Amino acid sequence: MNKKYISADRYFDWMNYALLSVIVVIILYPLYFIIIASVSDPTYVNSGALSFWPKGFMISGYERVFAYTQVWIGYRNTVFYTIVGTILNVFLTMGIAYTLSRKRFYGKRLLTFYLLVPMFFSGGLIPTFLLVKSLGLYNSWLAVILVNAVSIFNVIIARTFIQGSIPEELYEAAQIDGCNHFTYFFRIILPLSGSILAVLFLYYGVEHWNDFFTSLVYLNDSNLFSLQLVLRGILIQSTVQADLVTGTEDLVRQQNEIEQMKYALIIITTIPLLVVYPFVQRFFVKGVMIGSVKA
Repeated sequence: MNKKYISADRYFDWMNYALLSVIVVIILYPLYFIIIASVSDPTYVNSGALSFWPKGFMISGYERVFAYTQVWIGYRNTVFYTIVGTILNVFLTMGIAYTLSRKRFYGKRLLTFYLLVPMFFSGGLIPTFLLVKSLGLYNSWLAVILVNAVSIFNVIIARTFIQGSIPEELYEAAQIDGCNHFTYFFRIILPLSGSILAVLFLYYGVEHWNDFFTSLVYLNDSNLFSLQLVLRGILIQSTVQADLVTGTEDLVRQQNEIEQMKYALIIITTIPLLVVYPFVQRFFVKGVMIGSVKA
């Protein structure tokens, strides 16, 4: 190959590395700033004196947050909702997607239409609330998990994956060996759907972890509140207490503590997702591209 083209390729690679490095810094610096701000004196943060290193090391924000026993209850509930809810979500999504992917499934178009209508037109919050209450699910953990049990968008993604990645001839071969739909689904479809399963687990897991509105609407017992709802309550309570303070010095100190608590709350709710995401990132990229290119 011509040395001129090799040199040009190297320059192109260097430019790409340089550009990507700048983008990575732009993306990561806000997160890094939140981390150092959560352990720095709020006076330096509010004055703009904080840049790359913590100043006036303080962890009072974390101490105040974890001083609430309700935080640990919220963590327990959120972990439970995330694990149980995500498993149920993925199982139902893959089951519906497999059914819609079968060419010989009569009524497939009608069922697809039935599923697509709620994707664009919703009955609204009040009818949903009345339905949940009439079913006896209000103020129970089942309400948090079952209200958003299936995402039609995710069903479409999973159906596209099954149709495009798993050949129909595989089912015909399995059928000759006496395999029915249930056996084929559990022994062949699920083992061959590792990438889309990782994407679905990530989608649903993040949704459950960040969800606070469902708990806010359908739960009344504080022992069932999710972590996001608990932290929201702590922040609102601290803000109300700051409004009741009359002294100038006490007001400034209270406002500084609230600012540090905000950064601490962001870190507490974000770290678990940051730990999990690198393990599913490669599957996530593949899953997003599903259906983008047709054979």
